[in-house]
Amino acid sequence: MPLLTMKQIMADSVKLATTDVDPKERYAVGAFNFSTIPEMVGIVEGAREKNAPVILMASLGAIKYIGSLELIAETAKGIAKTYPEVPFCLHLDHATDMEQIKQAVVAGFTNVMIDASKEDFEINIARSKEIADFAHNHSPYGINGCSVEAELGMLAGHEDNIHVEESGKAYTDPSLVKEFVERTGIDALAVAIGTAHGFYKAAPEIKFDLLEEIRKQTDVALVLHGGTGVPEDDFRKCVAMGMSKINVGTGLKKVYTDAVREAIKTLPETEYDPRKIVGPGRKAITAEIASKSDLFNCSGKAPAVLRSIYK
Repeated sequence: MPLLTMKQIMADSVKLATTDVDPKERYAVGAFNFSTIPEMVGIVEGAREKNAPVILMASLGAIKYIGSLELIAETAKGIAKTYPEVPFCLHLDHATDMEQIKQAVVAGFTNVMIDASKEDFEINIARSKEIADFAHNHSPYGINGCSVEAELGMLAGHEDNIHVEESGKAYTDPSLVKEFVERTGIDALAVAIGTAHGFYKAAPEIKFDLLEEIRKQTDVALVLHGGTGVPEDDFRKCVAMGMSKINVGTGLKKVYTDAVREAIKTLPETEYDPRKIVGPGRKAITAEIASKSDLFNCSGKAPAVLRSIYK
């Protein structure tokens, strides 16, 4: 199976989120940051275990560490051929450099995020529209194009290349949502409703009334950033209220490194096989993705995703 776009991956979820159905039927697709190629495989294996769709997210730091946009894209294509039963896309996360985003589209990423949320409203619209116009027409996948995520509002916190002080955060203004989506032509909207990047010092206070108002303003996919440390009941409520994509980054790094640290403690000093040292990290990631698939209610949803694409 070829790599899918995020719009394709989330079409079924968005349909359920924007129609009058039992909220228990709704689900969100988990989106997970990776830093290494084994982590990419571990994420997809976790989704396969639960027959779930999934989104692989590359941050700017991950791209620099692994080597290039092209290397990541070609690796993702190989994973898609190896695991044809898992619908997934390759997402460029929180990018600000316009040329780099366009390079990612050409290289074969199937979703890109233009993050101009720090700019004023008109500049955010202009940059998001430029990327949406380019991505929809210049993907190597032709008619499928490349879908686009943008952000309205601004989350506090620190993760990889993202750093916003608490005083600089800004909630998404529901009155601007419809205009922003229509003028930009984006496929998914990241919203600021009380979550933050990185670890929380205290449980986040999610503004569910704000989410309700935002959901009324648009029928594109809504995205929750800052998924590390959000209470499980809050995740379930966000999904029931129409959130279609949930990002998890820092928490997955912790799962991986904790497993590797534990492996080092238990292995003899004469063990030099890196597979035995970092392999447990990959297995831990697989287990975490399986768990999150259950939590986001997307376990077993791979067939529905594929039907929405190939009907």
